[in-house]
This record gives sequence, C-alpha cells and structure tokens, in this order.
Amino acid sequence: MISYTFSYADLEYFLLILVRITCFIYIAPFFSMSNTPRNIRIAFGFFLTILMYNVLPRTEVVYHTLIGYSIIVMKEVLTGFLIGFGANFCTTIVTFAGQIADMEMGLSMATLFDPATRQNVTITGVYYNYMMLLLLFFSGLHEYLIRALAETFTLIPINGAVINSDRIVQSLIEFMSNYIIIGFRICLPVFAVMLILNAVLGILAKVSPQLNMFAVGIQMKVLVGLCILFATTAMLPQAAGFIYDQMRHVLVTFVESMRGV
Repeated sequence: MISYTFSYADLEYFLLILVRITCFIYIAPFFSMSNTPRNIRIAFGFFLTILMYNVLPRTEVVYHTLIGYSIIVMKEVLTGFLIGFGANFCTTIVTFAGQIADMEMGLSMATLFDPATRQNVTITGVYYNYMMLLLLFFSGLHEYLIRALAETFTLIPINGAVINSDRIVQSLIEFMSNYIIIGFRICLPVFAVMLILNAVLGILAKVSPQLNMFAVGIQMKVLVGLCILFATTAMLPQAAGFIYDQMRHVLVTFVESMRGV
C-alpha cells in the first residue's frame, strides 16, 4: 500500500526548492521570455521541483522563529536570482553588439521591444539576439541550464548559501572586460566596413563638394551595413560558442562565490 504522508518539514523543504527554481526560471534565458505564458512557466517550475524533491538527498532545515524561516527563503530567492542573472547577463552581449552596429549604420533611433530582455533594443540587436538564442538552443543551452540548476542543490544545499560579495563583484568586473571584447568581435565586420565607408565618403566630399554626401552617405551606410550584416551570418556560430563558454564560466564563478569555500 502506498503511503501519502507528508509532514510539515517535508512541505517546508519542498517550498524552499520551489522558491529557488521559480526565481531561476523568472530571470534565466529561454524560460524568462515574456511571450511564454506564465501558467507554462509556473507549471514547469512546479513539476521540476517535484523531480528535484524526489531526487535530492534530504537536508534538515534548522530555524527557530518565523523570521528565521523568512531569512532562509530570502537566501534561496537570492541564490536563484544570481544563478539566473549570471546566465541572462551573458545573452545581453549581442544587444550591446547590435547597438554599436546600428549606431554606425544610422539605425540607432529605430528600436523594438525585445520580449527576451523586456527592453527596447535596436533592430540589429533583435536580429543578433534571436540568432544567438536559436544557435544556443540548438547547442543544448536549455538542457545545460537545467542540469546546472540541479547541480546547484548539491553544491549549495538548502540554507547553505553564503553570499561572498567580494568574489561576486570581482567576477562581474572580469566579465565586463570580456563582455566588451566579445561584443566588439561580433560587430567588428560592420564597424570596420563603416569606418572605411566614412573615409571614402570624406574623400569624395573633398573631391566633389557639389555633391550632398550627407544624404548619399545615410543611404549607403544602411545598404552596405545590411549587406555586411547578412554576409557575416556564418560567423555567428563562433560568437555563440564564445557566449556559451562565458556563460559557463560566470555560472561556475557565481556558484563558487555562494559556497563559502
């Protein structure tokens, strides 16, 4: 006969797992997109919690007052948010690259709402973002994120997070340097071609002052920029690999900074 007994301690442990998983889903790439129905995200987090609850080794949650349990809940919220933020922050590299490319092409004023980042981004930023998400999805990033979330419960048990702010800030500073480098690598073809085009237009303006190079230059920048943008699409898988590696490094650094070792 199957026993369905469920104590208060089991419920408290289940809710703490649910808090970390739902906070991760709220901010992590793929899962946090606003065009994904909330009911789907809640159901996914609930069933993932059931799986983790049946697999994870049980650890005792010690507290004495309601405030003590609230502190444990806030620690799990912060753990889930930091892990998801580390993954989501890496995907904003392509938005940065798109803004630089659109600034050179003259399309920086044309913005769209991106459901992935919940902010207004430029046209090239949306193109880069969806191409990267598609490539990362084919590379199995969503499976890696779920496995990484599951491993955090082993590395950082429930009520075992120790927030080391110094290591987190140091990892963010290190990431920002790579953030700028990878972003410029992605938009470098467009940036280089636009630089050459500006030099050519400047020479033509001196050679033939009667021509309105300002009006001609705007159209040429958009046309040449779009051609280079689509011609360099084959380079995006390599850029996606850079972002994938950087995301793994950031997640490992964040988890290690919360282990307290």
